[in-house]
Amino acid sequence: MNLDEKFAYMATGQPYDDSDPVLVAARDQSTTKTNALNAASTMAERGRLFQALAGSAGSQPQVEPNFRCEFGRNIHVGRQFYANYDCVMLDGARITIGDNVLLGPKVGLYTSNHLFDATERQLGGCVAKPITIGNRCWLAANVSVCPGVTIGANTVIGAGSVVTHDIPANVIAAGNPCQVLRPITAADKTGFGGHDFI
Repeated sequence: MNLDEKFAYMATGQPYDDSDPVLVAARDQSTTKTNALNAASTMAERGRLFQALAGSAGSQPQVEPNFRCEFGRNIHVGRQFYANYDCVMLDGARITIGDNVLLGPKVGLYTSNHLFDATERQLGGCVAKPITIGNRCWLAANVSVCPGVTIGANTVIGAGSVVTHDIPANVIAAGNPCQVLRPITAADKTGFGGHDFI
């Protein structure tokens, strides 16, 4: 199978061989591209290289070094995406990120998982499930998102959280495993108006 066929098969959620030479070569290409991205001296250049790496990316992506991904092609982000330092995306399955999403330092989005049986794992067995993050979410520092998770729009995930299941829209959630703490309400508004403030 070629790379497109392998990605189509991986998208079914069935076990696949993580050590397959076609996938290894694709990871090597991704590493070369992310090395160039991370070496770029300006945000604008890193954004352009990210757009070339990702499956799709909206306007004005901002990506700090050191960004790493498994393939790149399975990453789809909306407008005004921001990833702080040391972001990792293992995109064996599709990662879909909405508009105006903020990822804090050392956020990890992990669609791929090794198989649990030791013999199958030693043989390279993996499975991948998609991750979806809605518009205007903020994932704080050191958040890990596990395979198959959807996070609803406007939600905040607290620092250090491990997100193992879906989180609804418009809430603050945190912990290991991540749990909803409370809804975001009008009481959370501070009156901040962007350019009207220092």
